[in-house]
Amino acid sequence: MYKHELHNRINTLLQHNKIDFAGEDISFVTRFIANATAVESLYEELYVKHPLAKALFEQLLQTIINAYQQRDASLKKRDTEKTGKDHWFLSNEITGMSLYVDRFCGNLKTLSTKTNYFKQLGVNFLHLMPVFESPAGESDGGYAVSDFRKVDERFGTLNDLQKLRKKLHEEDMYLMLDIVLNHTSHKHEWAIKAKNGDTQYQQYFYMYENRFIPDQFDVTMPEIFPESAPGNFTYIPECDKWVMTVFHNYQWDLNYSNPLVFIEMLDTIFFYANLGVDILRIDAPAFIWKQLGTTCQNLPKAHTILRLIKQCVAIAAPGLALLGEAIVAPKEIMKYFGNGLYTARECDFAYNATQMALQWDALATGDTRVMLAAQHEILQKPFGTTWINYTRCHDDIGLGYDDYMIRQAGFDAYEHRKYLKEYYAGTFPNSPAKGALFSVNPKTQDARISGSLASLCGLEKALDQQDSYAIELSIRKIILMQAMSFFIGGVPMIFYGDELGYTNDYSYLSDPGKSYDNRWMHRPIIDWDKNKRIDDASTVEHRVFNATQNLISIRKKLAVVADHKNLRWLTPYNIHVAGYVRSNADTQLFCFFNFQNKASFVTWYALRETGLRPYTAYDHWKQKKYTVGPDHEYLVIEPYEFCLLEVK
Repeated sequence: MYKHELHNRINTLLQHNKIDFAGEDISFVTRFIANATAVESLYEELYVKHPLAKALFEQLLQTIINAYQQRDASLKKRDTEKTGKDHWFLSNEITGMSLYVDRFCGNLKTLSTKTNYFKQLGVNFLHLMPVFESPAGESDGGYAVSDFRKVDERFGTLNDLQKLRKKLHEEDMYLMLDIVLNHTSHKHEWAIKAKNGDTQYQQYFYMYENRFIPDQFDVTMPEIFPESAPGNFTYIPECDKWVMTVFHNYQWDLNYSNPLVFIEMLDTIFFYANLGVDILRIDAPAFIWKQLGTTCQNLPKAHTILRLIKQCVAIAAPGLALLGEAIVAPKEIMKYFGNGLYTARECDFAYNATQMALQWDALATGDTRVMLAAQHEILQKPFGTTWINYTRCHDDIGLGYDDYMIRQAGFDAYEHRKYLKEYYAGTFPNSPAKGALFSVNPKTQDARISGSLASLCGLEKALDQQDSYAIELSIRKIILMQAMSFFIGGVPMIFYGDELGYTNDYSYLSDPGKSYDNRWMHRPIIDWDKNKRIDDASTVEHRVFNATQNLISIRKKLAVVADHKNLRWLTPYNIHVAGYVRSNADTQLFCFFNFQNKASFVTWYALRETGLRPYTAYDHWKQKKYTVGPDHEYLVIEPYEFCLLEVK
């Protein structure tokens, strides 16, 4: 809706800032006018009752203009190229890797020398785990940020980061960084000022003089880390106040009911955008709005904040895509893509955490029915948005799907979850997995799972026992899990080390800053001498690397795999096999995954279920052509194997 008064205000600001209405800035002006009503509406939804709302809205508009004017010409050109492709991030040609810079190779300078390694594998998108300053011993893996604009000296300098980004862009690669919107370190400048009694900065956080309001919050707020960080508030003796600390006592939650906090953090987002970041990963967006009487998670105004960020970014840096790191129930995840007027106008990406957990469910049980019971919700993702698909990440594995999905598959929800936890912790009889339970809640026995992809797939135990058949099965499991996430729709994200079959790294136990957190077992320190084994065909490293390389290569060749909302799940003709088809105008790709430890049989009718009557099908994985048999004959899939059958 066009608003004359708002348009005039923006025109005045643009003229004051010497924006060229008819020349090189015309696209920016057009975007500004087109999105201005949404920006104002979302801002008022959050702050209309704030006494400084009107004056600070002017500051918000100026922040957008400043960000555009500070944007390098090369990045503006890249914006134009991306927007010209129409949802550039849906491409089947993008494959990512997530890594800790120091544990991967030491520092940013060294990382810039590893581009040949990524190109050899086929990776063209890097997600660097947090690289900005955080206090040693109180960093939460870098998510307790003490300076949002200073690279931690452990990794190098801001200049090193800028040089790396430029090199990645020269190599036609993409870069993703994190922004921690929900909280700061207690050693951040704002927190230090708040500790010292500065009332302006105390209002940047949830600070209270006594326990009256904190106790009210605690009635309905769950504990995130009940073992290591019980409670949601921490007493600060320097100012004799209580501050909200949902994650750890050294992470202070920011108060987004204060518009100054929003504007400050939006300016930080633009700082990252103007570093040349292609995708910005918004950490823990489910927590950014707090309200008494609620869980303070997934609240409507958290979505309002994200939508306002998206509209502002679309004006000043339209090539920047946003990832909402919301690891929540399937119905809640969908909301982070936006709905109603803001469908596909909130976050461009979300983690497909539900699918990830469902694959681990199927691997442990050999049964795909729970996975299939969840798909009707996952398929609600709107066109123009996409998933980050993964089998492992830096975090634990939470079994975040709903109990009704488990019951629908015929299992008791409590016993089923109990079995999965024991299986992956390695305590269930004859389990091949070797992981650990993370953040066990003593009241509910709820827990998550730590462990590397390889160790949870049985490779660590198999190597320890020198069991060649178990090693073979574990490698098959690793590749099966990766293959399913590569072809299901979205951008596949490999967690570093998984491309070589790294098992759990227990060196964290000797580090006091990490020993309390067993997630560090699946965050390995890379041994580059070990990595040379990829050149020796007799090694596990070669087999896993080569298979991962092949999966990436196949995916890049198949346009049908681009995420154009073209996935359909097939009837489960065999409960051990998950099958889906990806379709475009002239191609259908039938993908079958056998989660059983023995051969499984799928009727050839599965390839006719969509209405085609194919005579042949080509398996891109085994490079084998099949003659499609009659309905009473079967496609045979070996234990923990899969097929990628293209039908023209």
